Amino acid sequence: MIDDYNASPPHSIAARIDALPANRPLWLFISLLALGGFFELFDLFETGYISSGLVADHIFHIGRAGLLGISDQASFASVTFLGLFVGASLLAPFADRFGRRLTFIFALGWYGLFSLIMAFQQSSEGILLCRFLVGIGLGVELVTIDTYLAEWTPAHLRSKAFAFAFFIQFLSVPAVALLSWWLIPHQWFGLAGWRWVIIIGALFSMVIWLVRRRLPESPRWLMEKNQVDAAHQIMMDMEKRCGAPIVTTLPIASAQHSIKGQFRDIWSPKWRKRTLMLVVMNFFQAIGFFGFGNWLPTLLSGKGASLSHSLLYAFFITLAYPLGSLLCTLYADKLENKWQIVGASLMTVICGTGFALTQQPWMMIICGFLITYSNAWLTYSYHAYQTEIFPTAIRARAVGFCYSFSRLSTALSSVLIGFILTSAGSSAVVMFIVFSMLMVMVSVGIFGPTTRGKDLEHI
Repeated sequence: MIDDYNASPPHSIAARIDALPANRPLWLFISLLALGGFFELFDLFETGYISSGLVADHIFHIGRAGLLGISDQASFASVTFLGLFVGASLLAPFADRFGRRLTFIFALGWYGLFSLIMAFQQSSEGILLCRFLVGIGLGVELVTIDTYLAEWTPAHLRSKAFAFAFFIQFLSVPAVALLSWWLIPHQWFGLAGWRWVIIIGALFSMVIWLVRRRLPESPRWLMEKNQVDAAHQIMMDMEKRCGAPIVTTLPIASAQHSIKGQFRDIWSPKWRKRTLMLVVMNFFQAIGFFGFGNWLPTLLSGKGASLSHSLLYAFFITLAYPLGSLLCTLYADKLENKWQIVGASLMTVICGTGFALTQQPWMMIICGFLITYSNAWLTYSYHAYQTEIFPTAIRARAVGFCYSFSRLSTALSSVLIGFILTSAGSSAVVMFIVFSMLMVMVSVGIFGPTTRGKDLEHI
């Protein structure tokens, strides 16, 4: 329940959004938003799979320094996260200026177009350039989805909506694995299988792009721009779609305030501590998520599992991504997001320590599954949390800036994890991940505000 202190004025846009019933039309709306994130994760997880196809096609070469002075495969991962960093940090603020709807339509179209172009490149330089451009679109896309989803979801459903959205998005992990297993070893209609993996992802993203063109703008953003009539009409349409009581009273126009949606606003005394807290959280949580997820087969092999067994174990462990998100919908809206982040990080610390100490295959699978579950739990809770703690005027800019540090840390930690793995072994890598999650617990647990049941503009 929302107390009087956090309640919005009657007939305001915020109050009308909070009054939307959690019925089938609203969940279909949330699902459509989540499908864009499905393709971002599809693209991220396809990196490891299509690299082998690029090597087999003699576009990438093993043991030879590539465009960036490192191997082609390493360059492929580096330019991906560099593009994500640029998109999230520099271009996501356009969502505050031009609107959520226009920005994510542009970002998804950008991603689909350059993915399609990448599928027909014949040189490593062409692949890497397109991959960088694809990363820019993906970086903008996920930040804007999070912002849009937070602004359209009733306060009491925000965490549950994010958990359900990530259930849909994490289905991309088995999807890309199965597609790659089926397509990459073969040629189809004269095209190598790795090209078809990219083409299928790009074409389906363009289908979602066509559907998304009919989605409404965020009424909170419209009110921030004092477009009262447009916000009112959109809310009436949504109330009709969801079967909620239709409010005919015009909302009161937003009062003018000191927040102008500029970069310096996120460093004002009111928001500075939250910005720094999220920068630290994003930097270290990415080490836990990608450090374990991307290196899982290697970590298993380093603990004595054969290649075939490590891939089989990894398959069972990664099922926790979609299943974990789905299970989290049962309790997501009953707990503070702040403490869910701390709890998920603590779960990674405990299970990560167990994974580092055990040599038994069944224990590795159980601990690995629970680490992956905790990563899924952490993912939806922090994605929801970072959209909640900034006002509408700077939400996309602040989230994009803070979130970009997760992309930067992934690029840096990949090199560091490789060094730790070769010099100290897989158990040392897991302990590095454990330390990173302790940093997440400290930063959010001490400096993070509470958000549960509060209107976005009152947090």
